[in-house]
Amino acid sequence: MLVVLRSALLLFATAHALFALGQHLPDPDSILIGDRPRPKVLLVGTFHFEYYDLDAHVTDKDKRVNVKDPARQKEMEELVDYIARFKPTAIAVESAPNTGYLMERYRTYQRTDTLARADEMDQIGFRVMERFGLDTIYGVDAPTLVGDLYDGPDSLLWRPILDSIYTDWDFTSDDPVSKRYKSFYTFSDDYHTDHTLLESFKYHNAEKMQDRDYGAYLAGDFTLGKYRGADGLAMHWYSRNLRIFRNVQELPLAPADRLLVLFGAGHMGVLRHLFDCTVEFELVKFGEL
Repeated sequence: MLVVLRSALLLFATAHALFALGQHLPDPDSILIGDRPRPKVLLVGTFHFEYYDLDAHVTDKDKRVNVKDPARQKEMEELVDYIARFKPTAIAVESAPNTGYLMERYRTYQRTDTLARADEMDQIGFRVMERFGLDTIYGVDAPTLVGDLYDGPDSLLWRPILDSIYTDWDFTSDDPVSKRYKSFYTFSDDYHTDHTLLESFKYHNAEKMQDRDYGAYLAGDFTLGKYRGADGLAMHWYSRNLRIFRNVQELPLAPADRLLVLFGAGHMGVLRHLFDCTVEFELVKFGEL
């Protein structure tokens, strides 16, 4: 009995010591960040209001949200009011760096007070620009590594290798996990039709939702071969998001700036992790505005 008691006391003392050590671990941010001011970043993941049908999941026609409907336009104002709590000083969107075509549309909006397109860059981006007097919109989208290699100057060398990696890669997998995701996407479409835009955006931008959204890429084609699927994902989707982050790094931001990043929700699982890990920016959570 005495041996058992001594063992229990030793175990308790060890656990207490480990807990105390954990309570006093040095904070790396005391060195890496300190009291340095950093640009704040708000990531806003959206579904594509124009339904371009370029993603693996295509929403049924009868489940598409018409954001130009008068009732939805009132919801849009509520959504923009919520985003405006962030008080952005700059905005970056899912566009190539040349945003001249967007600025032309924005100037038309300023002249006519009419948003002709349903696109989220117009419906959300232009409203934010006007409200805060922003004079430009930054395009930070990027091509993929596989695309550059496939169409680049050495494509004759790379194409056979890339073709061998992407053989059977069709984004229409029917493995058990992918089937679950198909059901999940149908549920998400129903959620959009049954809830307000702000409710849908809070749903899309919840951290667990973003993590599970990215989890779809880790099934289906990802399991092709031993590493073929992993290599394909790295050169395609992960590469694109790393490049998007790199484009944000190159924006002319001051420490006091507040950058709104408006992108398709599928990007947020990777982008949030990158902005969480960097010491260059301070990430503001959508659900905590």
